[in-house]
Amino acid sequence: MPVPADLPRTDAPAGAVPVSDLTYEQARDELVSVVARLEAGGETLEGSLALWERGESLAARCQEWLDGARRRLDAARGASAGAGDSGADEEDGR
Repeated sequence: MPVPADLPRTDAPAGAVPVSDLTYEQARDELVSVVARLEAGGETLEGSLALWERGESLAARCQEWLDGARRRLDAARGASAGAGDSGADEEDGR
């Protein structure tokens, strides 16, 4: 069943830090808390929707951090490979 268009969207609970300002660890820890609250039940429908939306945003923020870390690692590996390592050892399995 579609969510009514007039239902207020609350991507962040009152007083919550904007997701874009969170470190990876902060976002991960809050996501764990959101999941625990959802699993425990007892929230109103509106509260559950707000938690779900916050959880989705937190998960996306964690993925942004992980993707950024992967890019940095790949760039560092590329820089070290370009500094004299021809990569032949990897291709030969050595």
